[in-house]
Amino acid sequence: MAKPSEHLIQLCRAAVEAEQRATSEPYTKEGWAPWLDASEAFQRAVTEEAGDGDRFALEQAAKKAVLHPEPDGN
Repeated sequence: MAKPSEHLIQLCRAAVEAEQRATSEPYTKEGWAPWLDASEAFQRAVTEEAGDGDRFALEQAAKKAVLHPEPDGN
């Protein structure tokens, strides 16, 4: 499985948080702009980090780390 960088995970987390804020209110172009910007930054970083590798696997690994984190075990 692809291993996303901490930077990629942070960008994914920012996009998820921006989505939650945007969808918690009625739609406005201004209200959704931060989500669209954060998503674009995340997608651009996935493409850059994947290089010639499996872009899809890297994106899914980052989303899994954000949306379904593994327990610490502590």
